[in-house]
Amino acid sequence: MTDDPAAPVALVSGAATGVGAATALLLASRGCRVLINYRSSAEEAETVAAACREAGSRAWTVKGDVAGDEDCRAMVARAVEVGGRLDVLICSAGMTQFTRLSDLEAQNAEDFQRVFAVNTLGPYQLARAAAPHLVRSGAGSVVNISSIAGQNGNGSSLAYIASKGALNSLTLALARILAPNVRVNAVLPGMIASGWFLNGMTQDAYEEVRDNFAAASALETVSKPDDIADAAVFLALDARMMTGQMMTVDAGFALGRAVRVSR
Repeated sequence: MTDDPAAPVALVSGAATGVGAATALLLASRGCRVLINYRSSAEEAETVAAACREAGSRAWTVKGDVAGDEDCRAMVARAVEVGGRLDVLICSAGMTQFTRLSDLEAQNAEDFQRVFAVNTLGPYQLARAAAPHLVRSGAGSVVNISSIAGQNGNGSSLAYIASKGALNSLTLALARILAPNVRVNAVLPGMIASGWFLNGMTQDAYEEVRDNFAAASALETVSKPDDIADAAVFLALDARMMTGQMMTVDAGFALGRAVRVSR
């Protein structure tokens, strides 16, 4: 088990399930010691931590709501306490409300504030708390898990779309502010075949949306959590000359299918 005090320490928010869990496991396989944040899924978080340990890494869990600044500061403090340092911050925690976009009454101000609190304010608060430690690392990196919704204006709800657009702008601003000591990038997934989507809609609706995304994408499929984790870990550990970048991982949805003409 990795117990080298020089081994990188990574804090992954929203790491009990989905993309966050896949990212934590991949970081562990790359030799990082990992702190797994969860808000309510304690059992799932411990399952991820156990898998990280099986991969040969030290791993811990920490409860906290990224919408709360005190929780964010406590998460970072815990990472430094158990790992002695902090090198990587992956902001994967996110939320939405599945609504019909054409219904402008579907969300109120409180809905927007809650979605923004998790999707935009949370990454800001975590980055602010982590910044001194990431600078001290000498190779600090922040990766925000955003969405193509923030670019194309299409997604699960207006609040979600707006929050991800704001997160993209926040990524750019932090990349400027924290340079040259810390790199800040974002991964922009399209649809992900995961419980996050399935839990927000009926099985039939989920399958229809998934199939429509796949049919409209150049690769004729949709991503899985592992695909997004691959990009996040690349940006966190390998992309030494990349900062302020939005890496789209959408199976070619934004690119679209080729126009085929029969003659």
